[in-house]
Order: sequence, then C-alpha cells, then structure tokens
Amino acid sequence: MTAGTFIQSTALLDGDYFEKTIIFITEHNEEGVVGYIVNRLFPRRFNELQEFSGSIPFLLYEGGPVDEEHLFFIHRRPDIITGGSIVTGNIYVGGDFKQAVKCLDNGIITNKDIKLLVGYCGWDKDELEAEIAEGSWIILDDAVLF
Repeated sequence: MTAGTFIQSTALLDGDYFEKTIIFITEHNEEGVVGYIVNRLFPRRFNELQEFSGSIPFLLYEGGPVDEEHLFFIHRRPDIITGGSIVTGNIYVGGDFKQAVKCLDNGIITNKDIKLLVGYCGWDKDELEAEIAEGSWIILDDAVLF
C-alpha cells in the first residue's frame, strides 16, 4: 500500500468509530501510516468554528480520532496554495493554511479543490497491514476524493 490509496472499512468495524468509513492514505513509511476519513461530515461548518467565524460556511470532514483540536487539508491546487506535500498525482496534503482560507473566502477554490478535515487517522508500523490482513479494511481500486 502506498500514499494515495483509499481503504474502506468492512462489516468487522460496524459499531466501531470507523464504521462505514473511507480513508485516503496520505503517508506510508517505515514509522507507520497517516490518512484521513473523507466521507464523514463534521457536525459543524468551517465558519461555525470561533476562529473562522468571518469565513464562508464551508463543509468540514471528520478526518479521524487523532488530534481533533486541529484542522488539516487535502487539496489539488498547488498553484495557489504553497508548501503542501505531494501525495499522488496532483493531490497534496497541507501547505499554507492562511492562503487556503483566503482562497476559500474569495471563491478561488471550492469543494472540488479542497477538503478541510478535523483530526486524522494514524497507525504504527505494520498495524494497518495487520488490520487489512484480518479483514477490517479493503483496498479500493477506485474512489473519488473531490
């Protein structure tokens, strides 16, 4: 499995935090795996967060149970959001968050270009591979991020 892979939970995770989730893997290295749930909406919108009350009512996604105090983002606009790390193709994670917010507020980027996420998912070395082997996750051949 590599960065850019999508995984989907199976019935083994029904009743669990990850029930019916699709996760986009953004990093896979010798230390472990990082990814984001990309199909579960967060109960509030971006402008409902106190710090961003002056922004547009943009959708937020529940990225995962780790570090839920921070926002993360995946995008495909490295031409206007600098500093991101390439995941695969033209998909990037992170970058200049202030630039991203400004572009959102100005309508330069839309939900077809970026996903804002609360928290992330993380697995230690070989942990996710073991969960896939036991049947908790399946690797998707084709999934849509935006």
